[in-house]
Amino acid sequence: MALSDLVNTLGVDLKRRYGERVHKLAINAGLTCPNRDGSKGLGGCSFCNNASFNPSARRPPTVAEQIAAGRQVIRKRTGARRFIAYFQAYTNTYADTVHLRQLYHAALADDDMIGLAVGTRPDCVPDAVLDLLANYRAQGYEVWLELGLQSAFDETLRRVNRGHGLGDYRRTVRAAQRRGLPLCTHLIVGLPGEGRDAALATLEQVLELGTDALKLHPLHVVKGTRLATEWRRGEYRPLTMAEYIGIAADLIERTPASILFHRLTGTASPEILLAPAWCAKKWAVLNGIEHELRRRGTAQGVRAASETTLPARAVGGLR
Repeated sequence: MALSDLVNTLGVDLKRRYGERVHKLAINAGLTCPNRDGSKGLGGCSFCNNASFNPSARRPPTVAEQIAAGRQVIRKRTGARRFIAYFQAYTNTYADTVHLRQLYHAALADDDMIGLAVGTRPDCVPDAVLDLLANYRAQGYEVWLELGLQSAFDETLRRVNRGHGLGDYRRTVRAAQRRGLPLCTHLIVGLPGEGRDAALATLEQVLELGTDALKLHPLHVVKGTRLATEWRRGEYRPLTMAEYIGIAADLIERTPASILFHRLTGTASPEILLAPAWCAKKWAVLNGIEHELRRRGTAQGVRAASETTLPARAVGGLR
């Protein structure tokens, strides 16, 4: 039994709908963030060093060059022939619509690019950008708006210098829903002052507002961040791997089976990762989540308020 038998994953969903593997290609569009350029703050979030998920953060190649390079790597590794352009680094709706249209258009120039996944903040998605993304969806492209909420607690968001609140997320979710845009919500587990109860409360808020997908990410400490200083002073203790696996399993159980999981963990480059060391072990974490779900005899949706089971193929093997 694989983890995808217990969790409704994006990869399996894309393969079902398109009849073959579809992979995301991460893109750095060279944009910035209102929490870095002075519009809302300077220095960014306390945990943010963009190189933790984007090695070319400082001098990115063109969109076309990044796609060509990513395509070559993924095709060699998995044989995939269709791709989604994932605008990942910083805030990918934080520019005028003319520039954004140029970036998105460049990403979709080749026939094997079937859509866009646009990572952004909930306070940086004006109506004009939502209309632009909705237009791509109307043309038949796969489109995902990925909103980095991280926590539903405004106190936590202030503590990590996030620069937005739950209200911003609520407004953007409703505006995206009016346009029929699929939404993926990013949540960080283990933020300062937060544990299992906070993670469950955040999930409850997100599910109440409505989302189509989730990304879970353990908070890790990387070089060049305020969080790194707090960690060195003993002011922040990262979760253990066992703690994260337990919380992730709790969240999966409570997530309706219809909602996709785009990600269940996250990693950082060994060159900048300070703690916890287990964040460099993606497959150990994923295997741990699968083992914990099997140990509990459970799966996605089993403890959800609106859905109680996955399809029989998923739950049946646990009995």
